[in-house]
Amino acid sequence: MVSKYAIFCSVIELGSFTKTAKQLNYSQSAVSQTIKNLEEEIGTRLLTRGNEGIKLTKDGQTLYPYFQQIVQGEKQLTKKIKELQGLDKAEIRISIFTSASRNFILPFIKAFKANYPSVNFVLKQGEYTSIYQWLETGQVDLGFTHMDYVGQLQSQILYQDSLYAVLPSKHPLAQQSEISLADLAQTELILLDEGDHSLTRTAFTKENIVPTFTYEIYDDYTILEMIRQGLGVSLLYENFLDGLSLEDLAVRQISENPFRTVVLAWKNWQTLPLAAQQFAKNISSTIHD
Repeated sequence: MVSKYAIFCSVIELGSFTKTAKQLNYSQSAVSQTIKNLEEEIGTRLLTRGNEGIKLTKDGQTLYPYFQQIVQGEKQLTKKIKELQGLDKAEIRISIFTSASRNFILPFIKAFKANYPSVNFVLKQGEYTSIYQWLETGQVDLGFTHMDYVGQLQSQILYQDSLYAVLPSKHPLAQQSEISLADLAQTELILLDEGDHSLTRTAFTKENIVPTFTYEIYDDYTILEMIRQGLGVSLLYENFLDGLSLEDLAVRQISENPFRTVVLAWKNWQTLPLAAQQFAKNISSTIHD
């Protein structure tokens, strides 16, 4: 957790609330509120914002050197605590699926490495069954998985991830703004391999629809290329698709809105390595901030 003094000093050093928020992986509103709270706590205005950028007030100029000393002291204290806690040179082993490894976890790793540069991460990609087994047998410390398949594992809810229909841009169904599972069942379907627990299969079963899957592929990127080549249509997760260049494809909502609830899971918090505990806490505090 970054202190209010460190946030204030960062705003002055970077000359921007936006840059500070980006650097600290905070929202801009959170940074602004922190500065506001600090000014209210002290009882004076510390900085002003105008056309010429951010400037310290007279009181801000007086207090800024003391804030800098506090921040330096905090850094030294954090360093000493990390030495005592043994986070230096620790290893965090995480099992994860493609969409979470590409779009969700990386900012958290970056932020964690900024505070603990000597901590190493090992990411092991898999599907729900493998992830569960790796957590149970202690091959990994933390796992991103589907809430329905955690068994007796302990977990923390992170986000919901919907399936979307992905089609060639000239496919007849691409003319629709929303596509039903019944419509998709009439196409050449490419199934995303999720192991023993497939949300796609479950969604069709729930609607009493029996589709024919022409292909079953584990890699999301291979599926995208197959769609581009006109080999079929697929159902892929929103979190995987977000941020990709998909101008040559059609991405449509599915009427029944099949989704998974993604959780961060572990076997036993009491025996979880300290570094993994801290990483899990960082994710949880950010998600629920």
